[in-house]
Amino acid sequence: MPQEIAIASTLLLLLISAWRDIATRTIPNFAALCILVLGLAARMPAGKLALLLSAGTAALLFVLLLIPYSCRAIGGGDIKIITAVAVGLPPIDTYRFIVATALAGGLLGVAYLLLYRRRHKARGSTRTSAISRVMAVEAWRISRRGPLPYGVAIAIGGAFVLLRPAGF
Repeated sequence: MPQEIAIASTLLLLLISAWRDIATRTIPNFAALCILVLGLAARMPAGKLALLLSAGTAALLFVLLLIPYSCRAIGGGDIKIITAVAVGLPPIDTYRFIVATALAGGLLGVAYLLLYRRRHKARGSTRTSAISRVMAVEAWRISRRGPLPYGVAIAIGGAFVLLRPAGF
């Protein structure tokens, strides 16, 4: 039962991070810290070696992500949330998480390209849905070459790995 609680809590924190990234293009520190603690707690029953392997994989991933960060291709919040999720995963699941996140990021990029072409704008309408307003704000951000909310892709990648059946 504690494993299910840890997964549900991590998914909720990833959802909060994704929403916050959409709204403000930041990922809250408390979410990354809580995911890190949940991951450590989840890996402890597997033993010290498993915990060390997961922490080592996360540390290596952190160092590798510093390269795109130094080129301003990824944000610091993205690095901290990716690393925090990786701490709670076995190394093979970290690989799956990175692949799923990259695929989700590609789909997110395509969606933003389509949104850019559409240039959705809510003009003068007082009865717009929340989704229409979010799309209008995102279209405005895209027109000013703002960054993608990559926290969404990270949340999708994390959900994919945490919710996947054991057989992959």
